[in-house]
Amino acid sequence: MRIEAYGQVQQLYKTQRVNRTASTSAVGAVKDQLQISNIGKDFQTAKAAVAAAPDIREDLTAAVKTSIQNGTYQVENSSFAEKLLEKYNALA
Repeated sequence: MRIEAYGQVQQLYKTQRVNRTASTSAVGAVKDQLQISNIGKDFQTAKAAVAAAPDIREDLTAAVKTSIQNGTYQVENSSFAEKLLEKYNALA
């Protein structure tokens, strides 16, 4: 096996690879374009608004937090049981 011939073959392929790259860059005058529809833009705006919104609405939970901290928060057992049964029946 002749190792010298391998180097010559490798040089041959390198020149062809460079030529292919050069020819494709001349054809590359056409540019790709991306257009986003109005619905897609609205979706992006809504997604950004949801991402910016806090996970917990402090205006609704502040009153409950203060009553728990003060020890004045009380749960009515009957209304809790009714809501629990409603959820159970909805799942069944």
